[in-house]
Amino acid sequence: MTIDTPIGKMAVVFDITEENGAIHGTARSDAETVAFVDPVADGNRLTWSQDVTTPMKLTLKFDVTVEGDTMTGTSKAGIVPASKLYGSRSSTG
Repeated sequence: MTIDTPIGKMAVVFDITEENGAIHGTARSDAETVAFVDPVADGNRLTWSQDVTTPMKLTLKFDVTVEGDTMTGTSKAGIVPASKLYGSRSSTG
């Protein structure tokens, strides 16, 4: 995934799984790996929040849509305008 943040583009890998109907996920960047908090799937829409410490301590709220192997959506932190995100599924081979 690429997130277009106010401080520039960030590359992030989302690892998302479903087990017994429950969604689990982590977001991994060069700086840190953080768990999804309260992920909810509704059709092809997925929402969650996560607490990051890099580049500063923030709680981010994600709202994404999955179409086939493509994911698009937004990440929002507090009063800062939402950042667009986009990317595609990669093989876990």
